[in-house]
Amino acid sequence: MADETLLVISTFPDVVTARPVARQLVEEKLAACANIVPVIESIYRWEGKMEETRETLVFFKTTPSRFPELRARLTSLHPYDTPEVIAIAVTAGSPEYLRWVAESCA
Repeated sequence: MADETLLVISTFPDVVTARPVARQLVEEKLAACANIVPVIESIYRWEGKMEETRETLVFFKTTPSRFPELRARLTSLHPYDTPEVIAIAVTAGSPEYLRWVAESCA
């Protein structure tokens, strides 16, 4: 089951923006769940200059088969021009939890 699970990461400007997007993706069964980390500090280069800002981080759990649709939907709902959408393959985990992710995204 581990090879059938992805951890998808995305940042948002704030919790108020992240929450409805996360809820929508779970309601549409594109993600089994979404964990919202209210405040992170991001340091990055954008359009040639250094930026430092507070953002909200969201972890989505999904399956490889649902990822293309999740990515498209997340991108369409996201306020950023170039949203972060990074998928990391889960290589190990609780079999029961990984089964739940697969069932929740079916």
